[in-house]
Amino acid sequence: MNNIIKTDNLTYSYTDNEYSKVFENLNLNINKGEFVCLLGHNGSGKSTLAKHFNAILLPTGGVCYVNGIDTKVEEKLFEIRKNVGMVFQNPDNQLVATIVEDDVAFALENLGVEPAVIRSRVDEALKTVGLYEFRKAAPHKLSGGQKQRVAIAGVIALRPQCIVLDEPTAMLDPVGRKEVMDTLYRLNKEENLTIVLITHYMEEAVRADRVIVLDKGIVLLDDCPKRIFENVALIKSIGLDVPQTTELLYELYRNGIKVSFEKLTIDECVDEIKNILEEKK
Repeated sequence: MNNIIKTDNLTYSYTDNEYSKVFENLNLNINKGEFVCLLGHNGSGKSTLAKHFNAILLPTGGVCYVNGIDTKVEEKLFEIRKNVGMVFQNPDNQLVATIVEDDVAFALENLGVEPAVIRSRVDEALKTVGLYEFRKAAPHKLSGGQKQRVAIAGVIALRPQCIVLDEPTAMLDPVGRKEVMDTLYRLNKEENLTIVLITHYMEEAVRADRVIVLDKGIVLLDDCPKRIFENVALIKSIGLDVPQTTELLYELYRNGIKVSFEKLTIDECVDEIKNILEEKK
């Protein structure tokens, strides 16, 4: 089985009202080792969908599978949450201890893991997110980006196969956002950890393997970033932005200059503009 998460005609409604359905008959696969960005305007259903991946919410119709396990099977809840960890928007709401290493160890201690194993996993997790030297620090003295990395360390100490992150950089400054994103990319590429990232920052989606755009509970687009951000007009029509590089190239295109929208990184965009200028000499 190649997928870690699969939905089969997934339907969810907060009430029994037919008109309150967040999504209906939604089918989606997320493969092991993928870095997937989930985009959508407020109210599109992305956070509600993400909470199904960890069995925080259960379907009102259809099925959500995690590693082949139906999330509605109550006795499998521990195994589901062991496979898929969650990180939320505000790091302060996720930190419970007064010392960094105690916070990372918290969930393991509650699970009754042997002290020697806890020590090993905590040290490994903190090294993985680049915070081992802060293991004795007080979390409230850390920057926002560092706090969020502590929260990520607490999840990866449980050895999940997948981490779902709901706008983890929304409350961070640019430096903190970069710290968190670099950590996620490294975990994905070096540890083969599946990452599902919900974000409003289009630049964070550029390096993903796959981007899924939700609109009113429907999968509007599902492809690699280059194919997704070619659809500038469509993306803007549902209230989303595109990466600044794409925005620049789109404006050039609208003014009659032939450019490729596939150039998503700053370096690629610079090269594209240089090529255009050289052709005009």
